[in-house]
Amino acid sequence: MSHPIFLYDGVCGLCNRFVQFILRRDRNAIFRFASLQSSVAARILTRHGANPTDLDTVYLVVNHELPDEYLLSRSDAVLFVLSQLGRLWRAVASLLQLLPKVLRDPAYNTVASHRYRIFGRFDVCTLPRDADHTRFLDQ
Repeated sequence: MSHPIFLYDGVCGLCNRFVQFILRRDRNAIFRFASLQSSVAARILTRHGANPTDLDTVYLVVNHELPDEYLLSRSDAVLFVLSQLGRLWRAVASLLQLLPKVLRDPAYNTVASHRYRIFGRFDVCTLPRDADHTRFLDQ
């Protein structure tokens, strides 16, 4: 498996906090990152028939540029990430996975629709620390 790519709203406070959460716990540097506002994300999303201007969700690209590449969105993307971050987070992901997608995604959508008001919004995409710079594909 190639490095999964986490696509996120680069100006969203919640999304940026989740990226920092991943970076702190991803000890094997599995994940790569690109903001939804980037040309990298636009190419990937267009290839999968997703709207690159829709900033209300996160995506995870698995097996990037391989024949079996696929895209996860919303709660499926978050659960995949959590499942790769160690025992505690794998257990959390397993418990949340017990909830049907028809319940998980509406909960995700509710948070997504209020995220700027609750978690803030940046004027521009935040820049990664120097130590993490190579993991961001849109720099």
